[in-house]
Amino acid sequence: MWFTVFWGFIATFLASAITGLTGFGFALVLVPALTLILAPREVVPIIYMLGTISTILVVIETHKSIELSRIWPLIVSGVICAPLGTYLLVILDAGLLKIAIGGLCVLTALALLANLHLSIRNERVAGVPVGLASGLLGGSTGLAGPPVILFFSNQGKNKQTFRANLTIYYTILGFFMLASQFFGGLITRDILMYCAWLVPALLLGTLLGMRMARKVSESHFRRLALIVVLLSGFSAIASGLGWI
Repeated sequence: MWFTVFWGFIATFLASAITGLTGFGFALVLVPALTLILAPREVVPIIYMLGTISTILVVIETHKSIELSRIWPLIVSGVICAPLGTYLLVILDAGLLKIAIGGLCVLTALALLANLHLSIRNERVAGVPVGLASGLLGGSTGLAGPPVILFFSNQGKNKQTFRANLTIYYTILGFFMLASQFFGGLITRDILMYCAWLVPALLLGTLLGMRMARKVSESHFRRLALIVVLLSGFSAIASGLGWI
């Protein structure tokens, strides 16, 4: 029990620090770490409970840069697809889902690191399939971020707008995910107790990351974001194959 709490504390601190810095990365870092000690059915609700708290803190700081009028199709489509993702969490093999997600993350991150971009003229229309994919993956594995992160990176968003749009998306999606998981019977007393133990690590990490964000340049920020996606993709594949 105490090792589980200790490991969760360290992993939560690192994940929340990255979230405070980049606006994302909480699930990308924490899902592979927690699946080493907990079942996927336990990990996903933990990710959304803690992650929503972390993103709320970043939203408060970046709210003036949110482009809600541009990203609402992405948000709506993500919310619509979230319940299906939660259903898949119950019936599908989590290992296969992790391998598929990890492969997508690795290939797309490598393409963007190599400065390969897609020309997207209508951002609102393109946001619909991105949101659907994010909601599906988020509900089934807790990894809602990769499609949205890569979409914003492709669009060349500046650092503050990137963080603001991501965190408002995560926050809104998080509330709907938690409702879906509650009615799906995934949120238990043990899950709530474990989250309570990890809240201090969450707050410390998020505040540290937010402070660091003010000192990171645009170019370094974008590269760091893609490297986090790349490493998390490899971790997801390894976890899905049972190597970690």
